[in-house]
Amino acid sequence: MTGADPRVVVIGAGIGGLAAALRLAHRGCAVTVLEAAAGPGGKMRVVPSAAGPVDAGPTVLTFRPVFDALMQEVGARLEDHVALTPLDILARHFWEDGTVLDLMADHEASCVEIESVFGTRAGAEFRRFSARAERLLDAFEGPMLATAAPRRAALAARVLSEPGLIAAMAPGRSLAGLLDGAFSEPRLAQLFGRYATYVGGLPQRVPALLSLIAAGEARGVWAVAGGMHRLVAALRDLAAARGARFRFGTPARRIVLQGGRVAAVETADGAVPADIVVFNGDPRALAAGLLGPAVRPAVPRAAVEPRSLSAHVLAFAATPRGRALAYHNVFFSAAPGAEFGPLDRGEAPVDATLYLCAQDRAGPPPAGPERFEVIRNAPPLPGGDLEFEQCQRLVFHRFRDFGLTFDPLPGPAALTGPAGFDALFPASLGSLYGRSPHGLTAGLKRPGARTPVPGLYLAGGGA
Repeated sequence: MTGADPRVVVIGAGIGGLAAALRLAHRGCAVTVLEAAAGPGGKMRVVPSAAGPVDAGPTVLTFRPVFDALMQEVGARLEDHVALTPLDILARHFWEDGTVLDLMADHEASCVEIESVFGTRAGAEFRRFSARAERLLDAFEGPMLATAAPRRAALAARVLSEPGLIAAMAPGRSLAGLLDGAFSEPRLAQLFGRYATYVGGLPQRVPALLSLIAAGEARGVWAVAGGMHRLVAALRDLAAARGARFRFGTPARRIVLQGGRVAAVETADGAVPADIVVFNGDPRALAAGLLGPAVRPAVPRAAVEPRSLSAHVLAFAATPRGRALAYHNVFFSAAPGAEFGPLDRGEAPVDATLYLCAQDRAGPPPAGPERFEVIRNAPPLPGGDLEFEQCQRLVFHRFRDFGLTFDPLPGPAALTGPAGFDALFPASLGSLYGRSPHGLTAGLKRPGARTPVPGLYLAGGGA
C-alpha cells in the first residue's frame, strides 16, 4: 500500500471480512464495509427464537490461536471481548444400537472412554490414529493452513525434510480407506470419517491427509457465551472503534476498474472509491460475473468447481426429552453408505447422520426451552433441496428412533437448505465450503488471497 490512508472497501461482513476490516483499519486504512444483509456475520449467523438468538452456522471456536493472534495484532485480548468456555466433552456420539461414546478434550480420558466402550484393541488403535493425525497437523499447519499462498514447493520441502511423513499421509488412499485399515471397530471408522464433512467433503473422496482435522479439534473446542454472534459483534465493534465504517443492507453491484486496477465499488446509492477491494463472498460469484465482467478473470472456474457439500440447517428453541445431551452431539446414520452414497450422486440422503448443538449446554441447562441447531448434510444445488415437511420428518423421526423428542417442533422459518444458502451467498449453489476438497491437491486449487486483478483480494472460507 502506498500513500496516506489507503481507501479499502470490504465486500461482505462475514468473519473473514471482519478480520480484514479490523486489521486494515488498525493500520490506518480508510475502511468501508459493504454488507447486503441487515447485520454482520455471514455464515456465522443467528436466527430468532423464543429462547433468544440461535446459532445457525458455526457453533464453537476451534484453532483459537488464530483469533488470539488477530487480537494481539490490534492491541486487544480475545478474553476481554467474549466469554469462552472450554468444552470438556468434544462431542457425544450416539448409535442406534444404544452405544454412546464421548470424545474428551483430555486425550487420555478419550482413550479410557474408547477402551471402556469398545475394548483395549480399539483404544490402542485410537492412540496410533491420534499420533498420526497430530504429526500431520504439526507438519502442514504452517505451509498449508497458516499461509495465504500455499505452494507445492513448500509442501514438498516439508515432506522431504521428514520422509516418514509420506507413510503418514497415505498418498493415494482416501480417508475412508485409511480408517478402514486403522480401526477394527467400524463405528470408530464411521466416527472419524465424519470429519471429512467439516470441510464439505465425503470420506471416500477426500485424501487420507485430512485425518489431521481430528487433531485440530482435539487441540481444544470453546463455546462462546451467548452464541457465536458475540464474536462477530466483538470484531465489528473493534473495527468500528478503529474507524471502519459499516453499511448494512447495501449489496455491492459491480467492482469498477480503471487502468487495469480496482478503483471503486458500485452500490445502489452510488460508487464507493477504493484503492483496495477485499471480497468476502463466495469466489464463484466473481467467476460468474456477479460483480461485473471486468473482474471475472480474478477467479478461474477451476478454482471454484466442483462444489463442496451443502446442508439442511434447523435453528430453533424447544424442550428436549429422553436423552442426556452434551453441547456437541452426533446421531449416526445406520451405515456410512446410507448417507455418503446418495451424497456422492448429488442426492439428499434419506438416512443421514444428524449433528445437534445444544447451545445452552456449556453449563447447567435452563429450566425452560433451550436453543438447538441441527445440521444434516446435503449436496449443493441442483439436487440438495427438500420440502420442509419432508426434512422435518426425516430429522425428528430419526431423533425419535434414538429416544429423543422435542416440544414444540420447529416450523418452516427454522430451516435453511441449499436454495436458501444460495440466496444468502450468491453463486454458491448452496455450497458451504467453496470448492470441493476431493483429491490430494484440492486445497492447492482453491483461489488464494491475492488475485490477478491489481488491488483485488479474497477473504473467507472459499479462498
